Amino acid sequence: MRRRDLLAAISAGSVGGFAGCAGVGPTASDGGADDGNDGEADDESDEGTDGADRVEWPSGAYADYDVTPVDARTPGGDLLGTVTAAVAETGEQRFLGLSDAETLPEDAGMLFVFPAPREDLTFVMREMSFGIDIVYADAAGTVVEIHNAPEPGPNEDGSEQRYPGSGQYVLEVPYEWTDRHGVEVGDVLAFEL
Repeated sequence: MRRRDLLAAISAGSVGGFAGCAGVGPTASDGGADDGNDGEADDESDEGTDGADRVEWPSGAYADYDVTPVDARTPGGDLLGTVTAAVAETGEQRFLGLSDAETLPEDAGMLFVFPAPREDLTFVMREMSFGIDIVYADAAGTVVEIHNAPEPGPNEDGSEQRYPGSGQYVLEVPYEWTDRHGVEVGDVLAFEL
C-alpha cells in the first residue's frame, strides 16, 4: 500500500496529531500528544551540520520512520529554514516522540501528524535530555503557537513540563531553532506527506 493511501486509511479512524503543515493537503494519523492522558514529543540537537560532522537523521529508534522536508516560510513565501523531519504518524510514534533520541541535528526535527485539528494538545518533555522548540500549526500549516522547551533539570523526568496548543500538526526542532531562523506565529510550515 502506498504511504499516502495508508495515511488516508489510518486517518479515517484516528483522533489526534502533531504540528507541521504543508501547502499541499496533508494527511494525518492518530496522536501521541498529551491530550490529558499521554503523549510527548522529544527532540535532540546535534552540533555539526555540514560535511563529515553531519549526523544522519533519522537514526536509531527512528531509522524506519517516513521522512519529509519541512520548510518554514513567511506568509509571503520567503524561506526561513528547512529541517528533515521524521514523521510521527501513529499513536505509538507520537507517544514516544523524541524520547529515545540521543541527539537531534540542527537541520532535523520530528513532525507529528493528527488526522484532524485538535484544540486540546499538550506536549511534555518526558525523558528528554535536551531542549526543543515545539511548533503548533493548523490544518493549513499556519503556525499558531511556539514554545521554547528547555531540557528537564537534573532530578526531573520532564513530565511536569507541559506545553499546550492546538492544531493538526506539531513540529519539534532543536532548542531555539525558531529564534535562530526568525520563525513566528503566522508563518507557514510547508511539507508533503
